[in-house]
Amino acid sequence: MWQDLKHVISDDFIFQEENDLLHIYVPELSYVGKTELAERTKGFDQNIYTFLESAEDGMSIMECALNHFWTLEETCKYFLAAVDADLIKAPVPVKIIAMSGFMSGRFRTGEYYKRVGKINVDQLEITIRKQKELAAQGIQKKIAELMIELGFITQKDTSSLMVIKEEAKKRFILDSSIIPDGVTGNDSKYINEINELKKQNMVLKAKLAKLLSMFKKS
Repeated sequence: MWQDLKHVISDDFIFQEENDLLHIYVPELSYVGKTELAERTKGFDQNIYTFLESAEDGMSIMECALNHFWTLEETCKYFLAAVDADLIKAPVPVKIIAMSGFMSGRFRTGEYYKRVGKINVDQLEITIRKQKELAAQGIQKKIAELMIELGFITQKDTSSLMVIKEEAKKRFILDSSIIPDGVTGNDSKYINEINELKKQNMVLKAKLAKLLSMFKKS
C-alpha cells in the first residue's frame, strides 16, 4: 500500500524542508497568547484554549490532533484561529499557513498553490478565466484539473493534496472512556468489540503518522 502511495506523492511534498512540515510544526505562544491562556478574558471557544495549552506543552500539530482526538482539519482550524488572534508567535512559515489553510478548508486548491509559490497570480487568474469561459459553454471543470491541463501543476501535485486532505478528515476518538459505566468483564462480546475498535484506531493513527512522515527528507 505504501509503495502505491509513493507513486501519487509528488517530490515537492517528499523533499520539503523540515521547518515546512505541518505535522511536526510546534506552535509557540506569543505574549498575548500566554496572557490570554492565563486570564481567558476574550471568551474564545474552549477548544482554542485546549490548543493553546497543548502549544504551551510543546506539542506539534499532529500531537495536538492525536492527544485530543481531533481531526487534523479541526486542529488546523484552531491553529489558524489562534494565529489570526495573535495568540501564536510570528512569523509562521508560509507553507505551514498554506497547508493548514488548505486542510481546514479556508484555502481552495488554487490559493494553496499560489501561497506555496507553485503558481503565480497571473497563472491563477488565467485558470479562473478559463474556468469561467468553459462554464459559460456548459462545461464544468475544477481549478486543479485546469491547472494540470495548462501545465501549471502536475497530476501528482494534486494527488498529493487530495491524499492529505482525506486523511485530515479522519477523527481519532476511540479510547477506554467510550465504554459506558456498568459494563463489566462478563460482557465479553461488548468488550471484544471495543478492543477491536481500539485496535483499528491505533492502525489508523499509525497510517496517518506514516503518511505524514513520507514528506520528511529521507
